[in-house]
Order: sequence, then structure tokens, then C-alpha cells
Amino acid sequence: MTKKSSFWLVLVCCSLVTASTLATEKWLPLPPASIGQWYKPQNDRQVWLHTMFSLRREMQAVSEYAAAGKPALAEKWVARFTTHYLKITEMVPEWKEELEYHWLEQLQAATKAGNSQAMGQALHKIDQGCKSCHREFRAVTALLYRTPDFGKIKIKKLATGEPGDYAEVMEELSSLVNRIKIATDDNQSSLALASLQQLRRRLDDLGESCAACHKDTAPRERYLGRLTQDALADLEQGLQQGDKKRVGRALGSAAVYACARCHAVHRAPYDMRDKLLP
Repeated sequence: MTKKSSFWLVLVCCSLVTASTLATEKWLPLPPASIGQWYKPQNDRQVWLHTMFSLRREMQAVSEYAAAGKPALAEKWVARFTTHYLKITEMVPEWKEELEYHWLEQLQAATKAGNSQAMGQALHKIDQGCKSCHREFRAVTALLYRTPDFGKIKIKKLATGEPGDYAEVMEELSSLVNRIKIATDDNQSSLALASLQQLRRRLDDLGESCAACHKDTAPRERYLGRLTQDALADLEQGLQQGDKKRVGRALGSAAVYACARCHAVHRAPYDMRDKLLP
């Protein structure tokens, strides 16, 4: 093969790889950063979410009253809808040009005229604009602004009691669980029991961090409550009796109740959020 033909072969291969990458990867556009101020913790209330809920409710009311031939009630809800719809541009100025102003005016005019067919058409066009924005930004916005930032949460270190990084504690918990399993397999019951006591203390410390986001005890109870505590007690008895099967079952149950449940709710969204941030 000549140098020229080798060059073209490499070029073709690189082109195929690039085309394949572009075809299979899906790039997610980020919403304007200004939307973040309308979510917790930057805001005391979830203002953006409540505005979206209001718009959905108002559109439903207008549609139902238009179909029922009740123009006075429809007009009341169109006025509310207009207020919240235009508020979008106040909260996120970058989206000012994205609103359907023409169809909003058509909706207002049709409502005053009592033309239910024209009202339905205008609502449909506005709804199409809403769905287009949701398709592009809703999922990624939820990941960015409704997922806890565990990087800011601190948990006291086992040795010193000083604040430590959340990720370090997660690694420590994983190591303790594995150490119990390894020590059991190697008939080192004293090491396994000592590791279990450490695991319990670290889970207690972890449970205190729930208060960083949750103001009630229900989340901690779900992950670290009775089911987890019963599994840990069963695990201790299995270790004391040298019953490896019982230890395996109890350790697996505790891992499901405490670890897998929490990871299913928090870890995947947090990992995706971390990848999306600039």
C-alpha cells in the first residue's frame, strides 16, 4: 500500500468514527443561568415551578370553560394566564423572544368575543410553544436545580469529629461494608464486628446530614429506619454465631434498605448534574 493510499484510508476511518460519534451522542442544551434564582436554595420558594403549575391549571380552566360555553369564567382564567405567561420574561429575560405573543392576543380577543373555536386554536398554538421548551430544557433544568448538591454537605470525620467531605464518607461506608464481607469470608469475626460498629456510627452521622435538605424525619426513616436497623441487628447476630449465610442475607438487606434506595433517588441525578455543570 502506498503512502497516499494509507493517508486516505486513515482519513476515511477518522471520518467514519466522527460521523458515528455525532450520530450516537446527544448534546443537552443548558437553560439560561438566570432561571436558577427561582429555585431553592437561591430562592425561599420554588417560584419557577409554581408559575409553571399555575399556567397549566389556567390553560385547563380556559379550555374547559370554553368547551362548556361559559365565557365569563373563561375570561377570568385568561386574565390569570396572561399574568403568569408574561411573567416568564421577567424571570428569564433570555426567553423573551420565545413567547407566543401573537397567539396570546388571539386568545384574549377570542375570549372576549366568546369564540370557543378560536380560543381552542390559540391555546393549542401556545401549548405547542410550551411543549417545545419543555422538550429542550425541562429534564436538564430539573437535574440542575432540583437535585441536591452533596458536594456542599459536610459530615463529621470519624477520627476527629471535624467536618468532612460527603464523597469521602461514601467511600468509607463502602469500604466498611466490604470489610465486613471480607472478614466474614476469612473467619475474622472480631474484625467484622468492629467494622459493623464503625458502620453503624457512620450511618448515624450520615443520617444527620439529611436535615440539610429535609425538615422532617421521614426521609431518614425510609433509608436508615427500622428496616435497616433490624437488618444490622440480624447481621450482628449472624457474625456472633459465625453463620455466614445469615451474614450475607442481612448485609444484602441492609445494603438495599440504606444504600440502594438512597442511590436510586439521589445518586444518579447527582452524577448527571455533576456532568452537566460547566
